Formats: sequence, structure tokens, C-alpha cells
Amino acid sequence: MPDPVVMATVMNETQWRAFLSEGTRTGKVATTRADGRPHVAPVWFLLDGDDLVFNTGRDTIKGKSLLRDGRVALCVDDERAPYAFALVEGRARISEELSELREWATRIAARYVGQELAQAYGERNGVEGELLVRVRLEKVTAVAELAS
Repeated sequence: MPDPVVMATVMNETQWRAFLSEGTRTGKVATTRADGRPHVAPVWFLLDGDDLVFNTGRDTIKGKSLLRDGRVALCVDDERAPYAFALVEGRARISEELSELREWATRIAARYVGQELAQAYGERNGVEGELLVRVRLEKVTAVAELAS
């Protein structure tokens, strides 16, 4: 008789927070263009309490979309078996305050490129024309062990 198929596991809050904070997984941010077409783009991010924080250029498609309509969804996944994902939905709050933007750009960079390069990335990305985006976590759907 074949082994029974094990069902996927819904992550609790502790598990999905750990999943979102682990390693260097990128988030795929979904926004809506002015004409209604969807747009998805990868971002580096950090969790900060009940906010997911990233930065982007004011003149990018996602920057323009978020300034126009703050609704956003972001998906983070683990592409290795047994596979997992977390889908975050929320509303973005935008800041252009340079010291805050530089601080967060540096903190985010430390996660993805290491502490030794973080300052340089923070100086590059914490400048006028960039946006600091805080997405309030309104809904999180997270599932692990999809193929176990």
C-alpha cells in the first residue's frame, strides 16, 4: 500500500514570522497600475513589528502605484522541497524622510549583502527620490510542507 499523502501545514504567527525573517528570500510585491493591470516586482525587506518594510524608487512602477493606491500584497516563498510560502496583504504607508530612509535601507541591505556592504547600499538607496514603504500586516496566509 502506498504511503499516505501528508497535508500541508498552516503556519502559526511564530512560524510565519520566522519564515519571513529567515535568510535572504526576496518578497514579490504585487501592486496595481493606474490602468488596472497588475504589476509584480521583487524587493528586499525586513519585518518591523507588525510592518513589513522595504524601499523603492518614487518613479518606479511600484513606487507610483503605492503612492496612488496603498493596497499591496507580497509573496515570499521557499522554492526547495517540501516548499512553503507566506502571502502578506496590507496597506502601505510611505515616508520620504531621508534619515529614516537611509537607516532602513542600511538595515535591509545588511540582511541581503552582509554588514560589511550595508553602509554603502544604505547610502546609495537612502537618497532623495527613494521611498520607505511600511506595509501594515493586515492578513497573512502562510503554508509549509506543501509536498511532504
